[in-house]
Amino acid sequence: MNKLLALVAVAAGLLLSGCAKQAPYDYTAFRASKPASIVVLPVKNSSPDVNAAHSLVSVVTGPLAESGYYVFPVAVVEKTFEQNGLATAADAQSVSSAKLREIFNADAALYLDVTEYGAQYQVFDSVTAVRASARLVDLRSGRQIWSGSGYASDAQNNNNNNNGVIGVLISAAVKQIASNISDKSHDIAVLAGASLLTASGANGAILPGPRKKPVSTL
Repeated sequence: MNKLLALVAVAAGLLLSGCAKQAPYDYTAFRASKPASIVVLPVKNSSPDVNAAHSLVSVVTGPLAESGYYVFPVAVVEKTFEQNGLATAADAQSVSSAKLREIFNADAALYLDVTEYGAQYQVFDSVTAVRASARLVDLRSGRQIWSGSGYASDAQNNNNNNNGVIGVLISAAVKQIASNISDKSHDIAVLAGASLLTASGANGAILPGPRKKPVSTL
């Protein structure tokens, strides 16, 4: 996981340097909040895949912890909501900030929405992609202090011209079948979660928490 997060940070830095200059993200509210602990709420699933929410929520603890935050175990959080009659993500995400603070005593809550998940068959390819958005809310004030989005896919700019149209179509179909069998979507979700919730230093990325370990120079 450490190597994965390091690669994501490097990739984010390269992407930032290669793009047009962006306006600096306003971290004023984030810096004033100084959250140390985060409760990740059940994920809202806006994608057609029923597995998307559970897949994403299972992989976000790692990058948040590596970024320096204490993260409440997602299984415990989900069970707590269920025991209180809140069985859906919409129910959980509708609970007030004050009530969440009372229940978990966390500094902030992370609201996630997965909008794209899984393999999609296209004319000349099959792409497995995961896209999600997030917002971080200070539970002490009820104020949103950060928002961001993450995306990852297995798309590659392969030159398939020599294969012919039939060969390309067969290749795309085989690729999609292999994705479904190996659950590649979950592997892509790991990358999407890391790109979304790693304190990479890129403009707009989540800031490092108080437990963030300094990068070794050795």
